[in-house]
Amino acid sequence: MLKAGIVGLPNVGKSTLFNAITKKNILASNYPFATIDPNIGVVTVPDYRLEYLESLYLPERVIPTTYEFTDIAGLVKGASKGEGLGNKFLSHIREVDAIVEVVRCFEGTDIIHVEGEVDPLRDIEIINTELIISDLEIIQNRVNKISKKIESTKDVLEKKEYFTLKKCEEALIKGESLRKIEFDKDELLILKNFSLITLKPIIYMANVSEEDAIIGDNKYTQFKAYAGKENSSVIVMSAKIESELSELNESDKKQFLLDIGIANSGLDKLIYATYNLLGLETFFTSGKDECRAWTFKKGMKAPECAGIIHSDFERGFIKAEIMSFDDLQKYGSELKVKEAGKMRLEGKEYLMQDGDICYFRFNV
Repeated sequence: MLKAGIVGLPNVGKSTLFNAITKKNILASNYPFATIDPNIGVVTVPDYRLEYLESLYLPERVIPTTYEFTDIAGLVKGASKGEGLGNKFLSHIREVDAIVEVVRCFEGTDIIHVEGEVDPLRDIEIINTELIISDLEIIQNRVNKISKKIESTKDVLEKKEYFTLKKCEEALIKGESLRKIEFDKDELLILKNFSLITLKPIIYMANVSEEDAIIGDNKYTQFKAYAGKENSSVIVMSAKIESELSELNESDKKQFLLDIGIANSGLDKLIYATYNLLGLETFFTSGKDECRAWTFKKGMKAPECAGIIHSDFERGFIKAEIMSFDDLQKYGSELKVKEAGKMRLEGKEYLMQDGDICYFRFNV
């Protein structure tokens, strides 16, 4: 399951967004550290293709893919040195796949900004600095531990680890997040063990007023150029609108969005952006028993995708019977897809495509 951590300074709208995401009534209060323990909420990933499969197969159950959000306590300046909730907060971020940083881009005297006034770039820099300091501490602890040994060792792997860590240390000291640095496959494999926060992909969520969400911009969202430099995206949304949407059923939600002139909810945009950022795609299994969506990483081969369902499927993989969702929608039934010669048998080297509908043949 995809995991994202929601971070931000206190009073930027994190808990309001999290409540909207999960419809859980966690504490959303107008003071720092209202959210002490990380709260976890799971949402389903919206996919019209799964709805189509359900209408076609009328299965006993439908299982969409899910997305886990962790709401992490508001960060303050000095968290890496133990200010506020300090390292307790930072340890929770190490467990996620991606970071969603909520940035306050709305004015309002009723909700006090912890730094006094609204300034998105300053807020981003405060958080990035804390995350950089936290990673630097981990890197330097390890470097100090192995530096003496490196002079005498002939172990190639140990040397590779040392030089990779020194490369990280150099960047972090300059105040650069590690996601901006290029690493080869071997270096990334070494760094995987350290769960470095600044290596994780990040999406900035510009939390704007309801009026600005309809326009899709305001004077505070100009930090998009900053995000672009680290290949990150900015989603402009209103946590307040998301909160209102969370109270509605699907048809009322669609009507509400239509009435205010927004194509997709902010949450949907956030999910799509994260999938894109992490290079994730979806394949399906379908039948009378179950229609189900499965998430896989772009570039995975058929046996690996079979293994997502069950390790036996990968171990005993023979072939995959595959049709594309577009073909199924075009011809209207499995039988007609077969008659059109669009159903295919693929082997172990087949690269899975987004929207593939699969039946895996295996023998263990």
